[in-house]
Amino acid sequence: MGTPQLRQSHPGAERGAVEQHARTGAPAREEAMRALHRDYAPQLARFVQRLTSEGTVAQDVVAETLLRAWENPEVLQRPEPGLRAWLFTVARNLVIDDWRSARHRREIGTDQLPEQPGPDQTDRILDAWLVEDALLTLTPEHREVIRLAYFDGQDTRTIAGALGVPDGTVKSRLHYGLRALRLALEERGVSSR
Repeated sequence: MGTPQLRQSHPGAERGAVEQHARTGAPAREEAMRALHRDYAPQLARFVQRLTSEGTVAQDVVAETLLRAWENPEVLQRPEPGLRAWLFTVARNLVIDDWRSARHRREIGTDQLPEQPGPDQTDRILDAWLVEDALLTLTPEHREVIRLAYFDGQDTRTIAGALGVPDGTVKSRLHYGLRALRLALEERGVSSR
C-alpha cells in the first residue's frame, strides 16, 4: 500500500459515503473501509505527523485508527462531524499511548534520578500542538487578534491601536475567531470541558 493521495475536496463532499456503505452487508464494509481511507487517511496522516514528526509512526497510527473504526461498525454510521471527531480522538490517544510506552523510556541508574521528578509534560505538549494546528485553520486576522490578546496579554484597545482598526472590530474578530477555534478543536477531538 503506497502513500495516500491527497484529495482536494473536503470529506463532507461525498456526504455520508462512509455511513452509507457501513449500513449494508459485508462486501460493502470493504467499500466503507476504502471510503474511510480515501476521506480521512490524508487528514489523519497530516495531523499525526504534526504530533509525532515520525513518518513511520504516523502511518502506523493512521492504520491502527482506521482499523479500530473498521472493528466498530457502529462508529461508521455516525454523521460526518461525529465520525471525524472520533477518528481524531483515537489517533491522538494512540500517539499519547505510544509516547508513554516503554519504547520511549530510557533506563537510567538510580544515582542519576532527580530529587523531585517533574510532572508528565506529554499531555501539555500534545495540547499545545493541537491548539497550534487549530489556529492555522483560522483567518490571519482572527489568528492575529487571538495571539495578541491571549498569548501576548494585550487588551482590545491596545490591539486596536496596533492594528489600526476600531476597538469593536478587535472584539468582533476575537469573538468569531474563538468560535472558529473552538470548532477546529472539536474537529480534532478536543471537547469543551
